Amino acid sequence: MTAEIHPSAAVDPAATLADGVRVGPFCLVGPDVVLDEGVVLHSHVVVDGRTRIGAGTRVYPFASLGTAPQDLKYHGEPSELVIGRNTVIREHVTMNPGTEGGGMLTRVGDNCLFMMASHVAHDCRIGNHVILANNATLGGHVTIGNHAILGGLTAVHQFVRIGEHAFIGGMTGVEQDVIPYGMVVGERGWLGGLNLVGLKRRGFERESIHRLRAAFKQLFQGDGEMGDRMVAVADTYGDDPVVQHVLSFLRESSDRKVLKPRGDER
Repeated sequence: MTAEIHPSAAVDPAATLADGVRVGPFCLVGPDVVLDEGVVLHSHVVVDGRTRIGAGTRVYPFASLGTAPQDLKYHGEPSELVIGRNTVIREHVTMNPGTEGGGMLTRVGDNCLFMMASHVAHDCRIGNHVILANNATLGGHVTIGNHAILGGLTAVHQFVRIGEHAFIGGMTGVEQDVIPYGMVVGERGWLGGLNLVGLKRRGFERESIHRLRAAFKQLFQGDGEMGDRMVAVADTYGDDPVVQHVLSFLRESSDRKVLKPRGDER
């Protein structure tokens, strides 16, 4: 089996195309591109720069992957865009490679879905099974954990971290870090609670969800400063791996503050 290239497509001879790759009409593939087994570029797709697309990923018309970052500090350094396996990239999606100031790499995980016109900026790190709905936009250096979902027209500030299994409501601006399992709502996003529907759908144990809810209440509604509340939660629920995950996220250094419920300024 060899790659199948439509006669109207422009594929640089130096590009690397594995068996089973299909390049549809009017696509453009640059010289430093690597397309793994079974990648499909449906039509009118641009893949340029040092971009690698994992096996089984499908890219729909007018997507642009790997062109120069939209960052004035970028001066042509040989940065990369790496996209995982079995990811779906719909129409008009844009993804940019990294920059010198962000590790030279933008990485997208496996089994993700990027709906129409969503954007992944330079130096982002996106986990597996992540969904960006229509027109969701990530600033540079954003990190998103596994199974997170971002609603349509969401805008995420640069350097923000979004934890695993978090859910961001549509038309929401996210300016601060979102804890794992958190749910964000509002035009200027605030922490509205936990993504309980997502946790149940993904088979989290009832007892673990109950402990997480109690830990959440103590963290964001308890007495004292956040540091004191974290110590109290660790003492009470620290044996639960789900709660441990939230505490580890809160302990990590970050360029942004952690998003909290309305009225919690501590």
